[in-house]
Parts: sequence; structure tokens; C-alpha cells
Amino acid sequence: MAKEIEHKFTVKSDKYKSLATPTLYRQGYIPTTNGMTVRVRIAGEKGFVTFKDKTIGMSRNEFEYEIPVAEACQMLDTLCDKPQIEKYRYVIPAEQGLKWEVDEFLGDNAGLVVAEIEVPAEDTKFSLPEWIDKEVTGDKKYNNSQLCKKPYKEW
Repeated sequence: MAKEIEHKFTVKSDKYKSLATPTLYRQGYIPTTNGMTVRVRIAGEKGFVTFKDKTIGMSRNEFEYEIPVAEACQMLDTLCDKPQIEKYRYVIPAEQGLKWEVDEFLGDNAGLVVAEIEVPAEDTKFSLPEWIDKEVTGDKKYNNSQLCKKPYKEW
């Protein structure tokens, strides 16, 4: 079983931009009624479908599968709620084989920049780069699935 344990932060400067080349992401969510999240994503030239259950603390089960990009595009167009998320993602190596994923949102979420670091255990220690601002782990308004419902421009 795959576990996702991550910390989420706001970002206070654009110094992260010089550390990686961004990839364009488009993603949407298939409506569910049981608290589970079903995400369809196109990242660069690859398609994915992801299933996530409810978060407990900072952890949740996550299952992600690569699918043909044409199928991901069709799912985004026909199965996923609107509006959808568009963003640039920068992947930046960190210590202990960890990595920072910095998302620079577009469209209705333009101006929002969030960084996440996925860790192997909730008590894993890591350093914060100078461009990291405040931790927002657990604040649901920063979840991509919520940004579709209430975008940053409405805050």
C-alpha cells in the first residue's frame, strides 16, 4: 500500500525558479461522495489517474497509475469537474534523497505558489530553503481539489 506523507508551505520568493525547469500540469477531479479524491492529470507528455483516501494527520493512502495521455485528456474533458487546475511544477532535489515540488498556479489561482515535500515518516526532519515561507499543511484551502472549488482569486 502506498502512503503519502507530505508537508506543504507557501513560498516567499521566486529563487526556486533558478533551481529547476518547470513542467506544465493540467489536472481535474472526478466527483466522489465518500471523501476519497480521484484525480486525472497530464504532466508534460504523460497522463495519470490517482486515487487518494481521507487524510489522517499528514498521511493518506495514494495509488497513482500512468495512463495514455489521450485517455487522460478525454477524462479531463468529459469526467472531471470544472474549473480545473493548471500550474507549472518545479522539482528541486533536497537532502536525504527528498525533493521539493513547487507549484506555480495559473488561471483563477494565479499568484499562488506552494511547495510540498514528501517524507517517508511523519517525524522526518528536513531543512527549509530560504524561499519557503509558512507551513500550511492541513489547511484544506491549499489542496488542489479545493482550489478547483474556491480558487485563489476568491480568497
